[in-house]
Amino acid sequence: MLLRAIDKFFRHEASGGILLMLSAVAALIVANSALSVFYEDFLGAYFAVTLDGVGLKKPLILWINDGLMAIFFFLIGLELKREMMEGKLKNPADVVLPGMAAVGGMVMPALIFVALNWGLPSVTGWAIPAATDIAFALGILALMGSRAPASLKVFLLTLAILDDLGAIIIIALFYTAELKIDYLYLALIPLGGLIWLNLKGAHRMAPMILLGVVMWFFVLKSGVHATLAGVITAFCIPMKDKWGKSPLHSLEHALTPYVLYLIIPVFAFANAGVVLQGMTIADLFAPLPLGIALGLILGKQAGVFGVTFLMVKAGLARMPHGANWLHIYGVACLAGIGFTMSLFIGSLSFSDAAMMNQVRMGVLSGSAISAILGAAALWVASNKEADEATEATGEAANA
Repeated sequence: MLLRAIDKFFRHEASGGILLMLSAVAALIVANSALSVFYEDFLGAYFAVTLDGVGLKKPLILWINDGLMAIFFFLIGLELKREMMEGKLKNPADVVLPGMAAVGGMVMPALIFVALNWGLPSVTGWAIPAATDIAFALGILALMGSRAPASLKVFLLTLAILDDLGAIIIIALFYTAELKIDYLYLALIPLGGLIWLNLKGAHRMAPMILLGVVMWFFVLKSGVHATLAGVITAFCIPMKDKWGKSPLHSLEHALTPYVLYLIIPVFAFANAGVVLQGMTIADLFAPLPLGIALGLILGKQAGVFGVTFLMVKAGLARMPHGANWLHIYGVACLAGIGFTMSLFIGSLSFSDAAMMNQVRMGVLSGSAISAILGAAALWVASNKEADEATEATGEAANA
């Protein structure tokens, strides 16, 4: 009975988002309990992989953020390539509305954050509220079940995928440390091997994964953020091998449960531990957390809903089939759930523990409010449609 219930939970579309939320709650509890010392010591413990003194030595938190998140970005890269080759991003006409909404949903939060942090050192975190958490947002939408139009999921998924692509570009352009060009040159060697295997239509993935790991090491050493190596490796995985099978589909299918149910919850547990001791309500209104929270709540709504409204009214795009404006508003709110990506960009922006605590506070509060607003709007929209359908049925029967 228990095994059946567990299996049913993991088969539900919302399971990833629920597990993510539970991991964040667990991090909050542990960070503010007697276990906080062990939590901090564990994440700060150094782990080394060296050969004759040469290699990597990092605290566990950085292995999670640089290593496990590279696997997360590898999966995003696989999804992006599949969608661009044969999915929702293949037809430019289908990308226009969610694509422009994604741009608006990145620009407006960044502007709100910059306006509140202008002239302060914290302004470097401008990209934190620009990101959307796919798993969390789709998880909330999945809880609506058949109450939300199927087209709404496609709209949100496409928007979130393009949002992630924008986040990847931002990380590449603005979050590169001191550049060591010699390591980038070395990274070209495994990259060349990956491109050759791709053109050859390689079937075995082990050599490609090994080359990807080597490239990750060189990219990490170069100062460019190593998660980009995950995306580049993903784009080198063949859509079709020489026998007509799809290594990309197989790898994406095999990797998804590990990322969704292990890597992302581990990342959330390691990064969502806000220390509440000594904190007051006034701390929520400091420029850094307030800029993040308002960016996620108001910026995403203004950017996603505003751009969608303008494009539809101008006749440049059509509304998702079966959706109304309340549905679109609900999706705009869900886009404000920045959780995983926002925390990740926050970790790239600030190394100071006190500032990271403010980042966590802003991300968690902004994401939570966005989730509640989005769920409420979609619930009201679905109930309104159900009432209208009942009234129409009743009128037809009376006639």
